[in-house]
Formats: sequence, C-alpha cells, structure tokens
Amino acid sequence: MPLLCLLPTALLHTAFYKFTPLPHPEQVAALLRELVSQQRVDGLTGSILVATEGINGMLAGTPEAVNRIEEALLQDPAFAGAFTGMVFKRSACTTRPFGKMKVHVKKEIVPLGIDGVDARRTGITVSPQDWRELIRQPDLVLLDNRNSFEYRLGHFEGAIDPQVANFRDFPAYVRACAPEWKAQGKRVAMYCTGGIRCEKTSAWMLDMDLPVYQLEGGILNYFQQMPDAGRDWRGECFVFDNRVALDTRLQETARTLEDVYRDEPDGAWRLERARRLAEAGHDQPEKSVT
Repeated sequence: MPLLCLLPTALLHTAFYKFTPLPHPEQVAALLRELVSQQRVDGLTGSILVATEGINGMLAGTPEAVNRIEEALLQDPAFAGAFTGMVFKRSACTTRPFGKMKVHVKKEIVPLGIDGVDARRTGITVSPQDWRELIRQPDLVLLDNRNSFEYRLGHFEGAIDPQVANFRDFPAYVRACAPEWKAQGKRVAMYCTGGIRCEKTSAWMLDMDLPVYQLEGGILNYFQQMPDAGRDWRGECFVFDNRVALDTRLQETARTLEDVYRDEPDGAWRLERARRLAEAGHDQPEKSVT
C-alpha cells in the first residue's frame, strides 16, 4: 500500500476491522499486545478491540510503524490468516489522535445489542463511485447509521437522521419504520464512519424482506476515493479521537468537542468525560466507530 506524502515527523492514522471467527480472542489479544509493543519505539498509540466476531482497531504512529503493524496483521503466521484481505483506511494527522496503546477483549467489536448476528453475511456493498448514483434514486431511503450529534456535524445530502444517541438504539428505529418502507416499495441504503456499523446492521436486516445497501468502507473511504466528495457531503465527519473532525479531504478541521456536544441533551456529561480521558492520557471513548 503506497504511503501518503507526509513530512518525516508526521503521524499516520489507520483504521481497520474485519468480522472473522476468533474462537480464542484472549489469545489473539495477547499476540496483538506483543506486536504493538514492538512498535512503541515509534510512538504507536491507539485502540484495538477483539471479540469472537472479529477485530476493530484505530492506530496512529510514524508511517514506518503503521506499515509494519498492517503487514503483520495481514501476514504474520501467528494469526493463521484470520485477517487476510482486511482493508486499512489511512489519513494524515496534525494532532496526535490517541494518548496510549490499548488492546481489549470485548463481547462484541461493535455493540448492536442483538445476539446471534453474523456480520459476515451482509447487505449489498456499494462502491463510492456507484454510491453517488444510488443515493439519488427516488425509491431509496438513505439512513445515517450514526449518533445524532455525528449527523448534525455532517451528513450526505438527503440522508435521514434516525435521532439515536447510541448505536444500540438503531434497531428500534428500523423496526418501527420497516413496515412503512416495505409498503412503499422502498430500498434502504446506510452509511457510517468506516463501515463497521452498517455491516452489522445490514446483516441483522437481511431477514426483513427489504433490499439493503451499504457504502463500502464508509464515509472515510468515500472521502478517500472521491476527490469531489463535497458534491454529496454537507459539513464535516466526526472521528472518535483527539482530531475531533475531518473535512472531505481527510484534513483536520478547527472543530472542538465543545462545538460537537454543545446542543446534546447529555452534552455536558460527554464533554466532561472526554476532558477527563484526555487529561489522563487516554483517547476518546466509544471506540467501535469505524
């Protein structure tokens, strides 16, 4: 994978996930901790979640450190090919995104709150190039599969805000609206920051007798693949790290956490929590967002 054009002192951010069976996530986590510890000389920081359903991570470091960690995830025999084909979404950093390096074992790498969802079985994946045409179709319901504060900061033109405060609230919205969508002969298209929330949601929705589409690689991949993404996107894209928000060129903006949480019902709590974590040297919470 070619490197971005960066100054020698610049940091590179990489986000990745894969739904793949990991019967012994504790063992995988131990291997990952050993792997990332080898890169700390280059200041590698971030967060990796491991569960029986797969892996979800966001890391930042020098381009050399990021290259090494990505190559190891894809090629190290210790992982027995579990992460073969995993896609990495990269962006340059001005602000250091994370304060520490953490590897955690969780029940889910993205908590939908519904048991038994196999996210390897998903809806129809749409490339960024085809997405632009799809979302202009009159029989389409375009859903923003993120929290409301993320939607308000930026969204695709014509998208619906389901007005949820947590990803686990999204299924209730879909259940309530699905009968009307089916009665109207609608198709459903969803997008999220990096694709992971849509993969899990679309897998759950497959039995609803609704055509379901998802944006390949999410918003970040759209920005990366479409130089004129501003034709379709309004505003900025929130990222759950210290950079706060990116524009359609994957560049950091001047947005602050105060801006993001100001009008949220629980905004004071979210802001205070973010400040405490930042002071403690941790990255921002709610990491399952790619």
